[in-house]
Amino acid sequence: VPTVDWFDVEGNEVSGAQPLEDPEEFDFGRTVFLALQTLAVVFGDIGISPLYTFDVMFNKYPILEEEDVLGALSLVLYTLILMPLVKYVLVVLWANDDGEGGIFAMYSLICRNAKVSLIPNQVQAQPEKRMSSFRLKLPTDELERSIKVKEKLESSLMMKKLLLGLVLFGTAMFISNGVITPAMSVLSAVSGLKVGIPKASQDVVVMISIALLVVLYSLQRYATSKIGFIVGPCLLIWFCCLGGIGICNLSRYGSGAFKAFNPLYIFYYFGRNPFQAWLSLAGCLLCATGSEAIFSNLCHFPVRFVQFMFVLLVLPCLVLAYLGQAAFLIANEKTPEHIFFASIPGNAFWPVFLLANLAALIASRTMTIAIFQCLKQSISLGCFPRLKIVHTSRKFMAKIYIPVVNWFLLASCLGFILLFRSTSDVGNAYAIAELGVMIMATVYVTLIMLLIWETNIIKVISFLITFLSLELIFFSSALSSVGDGGWALLVFASGLVMIMFIWNYGTKLKYDSELKQKLSKDLMRKLGPNLGTMRAPGLGLVYSEIVTGVPAIFGHFLTALPAIHSIIVFVCVRNVPVPAVPQSERFLFQRVCTRGYHMFRCIARYGYKDKKQEHHNTFERLLIEGLEKFIQREAVELSLQSEDDVDSDEEPSTPGQIITAPNGSLYSLDAPLLVDFTPSVDTIPETPSCSTPQDPSLDYTQNLELELAFIKQAKESGAVYLIDNPIVKARKDSWFFKKLIINYFFAFLRNNCRRAIVSMSIPHSNLLQVRLTSYV
Repeated sequence: VPTVDWFDVEGNEVSGAQPLEDPEEFDFGRTVFLALQTLAVVFGDIGISPLYTFDVMFNKYPILEEEDVLGALSLVLYTLILMPLVKYVLVVLWANDDGEGGIFAMYSLICRNAKVSLIPNQVQAQPEKRMSSFRLKLPTDELERSIKVKEKLESSLMMKKLLLGLVLFGTAMFISNGVITPAMSVLSAVSGLKVGIPKASQDVVVMISIALLVVLYSLQRYATSKIGFIVGPCLLIWFCCLGGIGICNLSRYGSGAFKAFNPLYIFYYFGRNPFQAWLSLAGCLLCATGSEAIFSNLCHFPVRFVQFMFVLLVLPCLVLAYLGQAAFLIANEKTPEHIFFASIPGNAFWPVFLLANLAALIASRTMTIAIFQCLKQSISLGCFPRLKIVHTSRKFMAKIYIPVVNWFLLASCLGFILLFRSTSDVGNAYAIAELGVMIMATVYVTLIMLLIWETNIIKVISFLITFLSLELIFFSSALSSVGDGGWALLVFASGLVMIMFIWNYGTKLKYDSELKQKLSKDLMRKLGPNLGTMRAPGLGLVYSEIVTGVPAIFGHFLTALPAIHSIIVFVCVRNVPVPAVPQSERFLFQRVCTRGYHMFRCIARYGYKDKKQEHHNTFERLLIEGLEKFIQREAVELSLQSEDDVDSDEEPSTPGQIITAPNGSLYSLDAPLLVDFTPSVDTIPETPSCSTPQDPSLDYTQNLELELAFIKQAKESGAVYLIDNPIVKARKDSWFFKKLIINYFFAFLRNNCRRAIVSMSIPHSNLLQVRLTSYV
């Protein structure tokens, strides 16, 4: 059984914090609110797909007869049923990690159940919460298979690297998908202007699309909070509009499109022209765009609610929309360029045109929010450079905004529009991005079925063969269009993969180096007497990213400086998933070595809405108050124990041994590092001199008074913040590419991202930074 650091575990829990709302408990008003929010956040992307699906399909497969339309419609209908409904809504949604969705959430879920992680994750999962819900499992074939899969994954380094590589690739494709979605959606919606105004040129369409996207991303900061409740009713009207237009076209042009529910028309479709039918598969998949966004945005809503909304509203409206467009195409032999807008009844064209553009902006917003969630997960797992994350709601932790990513997405989206300028070329890249994410999701869900769900092997094989084979066929069709626009997306995704790989690789090497260099308690007991280090009045706050052990930076201070402060606190900042942490629970303390060292570990806990840039005087006052309460509570606990009981952090007393340091000072192993510091008489009661071995009979009250006096005088002397700013370099004997990655690329990313430890407004006179070079 692995050792559990309960101090680290407790650092993730805040008992007095106001809990987040339970999304499973809501009344009728709450249900209506969630329904509108679900449409706006989860289903915005898939709701806009009728604008361009048939356009891209028939660009590769021109309509010759009615059977061509029915075959294409049959493909679209069964793709809608298999991909969004069966795969994502009914299966993949359950593969969430405590409500979090997305490719990284599935990877995190697997890592929690098997030791396959290659990520130096600072914020570990809380296994003690699952210990209380332990269930005795009876031996079954599924359990035995799950154990074998787990052992295989844990023993194979290649499998661990493969899993990490797949999640990085899937994340890159998902971010690429989020760049293509606004370009495709807005460009398709604005292209309807050519139907209303035949003389409108493509340049006008492109300029209007660019203007709309600039407005959208400029308001994205408010789209997750203040404007979020507005777009829900707009999208509800849009789905009703899709269904209404479909019913209107079916009533005007006949119900012959319902014959497409017969899957034989798919075989007729491929039999007439197999090559062109195969090319059109990439366009057919566009009807399922947004399926991954349904899963990635799951953290906002309950699974059951998302399932009901899709089955009862979203899917019927989409099916009616495609049936109506097919009925229109059957009645009109000539294929127009913009099928959706051409099928709108004349009197309703301009209202629907405006509504379609608004829905396209909402769909773009949906994918942007999903990317924010995905990057937040990847940052927390150490797979993406740290960025500023703004939480826009105190009730919903999932409502976030990342400014740098927002403007990066805008620039990338505008670049794709200016590069391709047409929906057909953008659609080719769109299909590649969507399929890349779908294939990764299929692989990870299959692994979750075997490892965690312990699903019957027949069901697992059926799921894997069915969806992986379909997605590979679709993917082969999309790759055939690489020269028509897909190449740009592959280049873009490759760049993202390189950034994530470099950051993960460098971060892991740096973290492993810090763990190897951290000081042991045994070494700490010997450093003081051997080096002759003096204790100077004051409070030293040593910041470190590692929670366990003493960081190597402190050893550097001991060897480089002749004196250190009388009170040393190793501070680690921890973000906990609550809106705000009460001031009484801000700090969590634990002793380092024996009481005579006056050294402590401290976890400073912040909620996602807490202000971390507080004034240093406020931070010091709260930290000292928390330290005094910890010492008082410790003294009470020790006084209740028998004389033979010793605290887990307290080392048993040893016979006094006096050592003469090089500077002539006398040191005792019982009170190392303290002998050269004599507190003033007015702050400390009469106690035995600390230059002599500590009397074992000294009671806890005297110890408490002595230690509080030390803290009081340290407080009066002021605090100094000791912050490490390390330089990471590859060893001289490293291979060339490792030097290139670590010394240049990783160094560039580290110098241009946020620090893991956010310092307060500290005056320069109280700040001491050390650039310690670490060779990895």
